[in-house]
Amino acid sequence: MHKHANFLLKICLSSLVFTASILATTSASISATEAQSSITKSAQKNACAGKDPCAAKVNSVGGPLAQELQGKPVLVDVFATWCAGCKNIAPTLSQLKQQYSGKVNFVVLDVTDRAKLKQTEAMAQKLGLGKFLEANKSKTSTVAIVDPATGDILALYQNNSNKADYTKILETALAKK
Repeated sequence: MHKHANFLLKICLSSLVFTASILATTSASISATEAQSSITKSAQKNACAGKDPCAAKVNSVGGPLAQELQGKPVLVDVFATWCAGCKNIAPTLSQLKQQYSGKVNFVVLDVTDRAKLKQTEAMAQKLGLGKFLEANKSKTSTVAIVDPATGDILALYQNNSNKADYTKILETALAKK
């Protein structure tokens, strides 16, 4: 009986050590991810000093957009049905669609699941937004305003429901046309 108890105790201790090492590794990984996220946010804040939005390192979608998007600013929404941020900004984007109907091209990049993502990747490639989607498909509730002639990102927002921010950029882009 004593040998059984000793054996079980060793197994339990081994399991405990294994679990603790996994937790430590996971914790270190999460801490490293949080640190990188903090560094990225800090760099973006420094690059974006002032109130105007900016795209930090990403300032282009990679080139001009498809012919069908030319002539009007393009508002690109990285969307998923399960995304809380997407639900937060949905009313604002709906108002913008009504206000700028016929004046702005609205593109929704739906990344809800693998099937939608496949369709979205094909559409994004066709529209000249393939590189943008690749860089932002994991960043739901991201909204970019793009100059279709150059592919320059005029503004890049994350979970921003402030309609005035979008309106300011869209009005400026429309005034240049």
